[in-house]
Amino acid sequence: MEHFLSQWHLSGLIIGLATFLIIGLFHPVVIKCEYYFGTRCWWWFLVLGIAMCGVSVWIDSMMWSILAGVVAFSSFWTIKEIFDQRKRVLRGWFPRNPRRHDY
Repeated sequence: MEHFLSQWHLSGLIIGLATFLIIGLFHPVVIKCEYYFGTRCWWWFLVLGIAMCGVSVWIDSMMWSILAGVVAFSSFWTIKEIFDQRKRVLRGWFPRNPRRHDY
């Protein structure tokens, strides 16, 4: 597969598309995690980020290593976004979870 992508010079496009999709996936994850769990779920993304850093170093394939790195640093960025999402909820930009009373 990588040989085909390399031969036709498609690796950059595939990595770019996958990066776009990964970042796009993390956006609703931030919203849902803050809604259901609040900011106490930040450490899940820290663990995922550290694990994906390890996977990125461990994998020999350049493409999969890059994508693991993208997931890792998207996870680290999500930690910041979880706390920013809480601020957006407090401002009224996003709905509060009526079952949670920790606002």
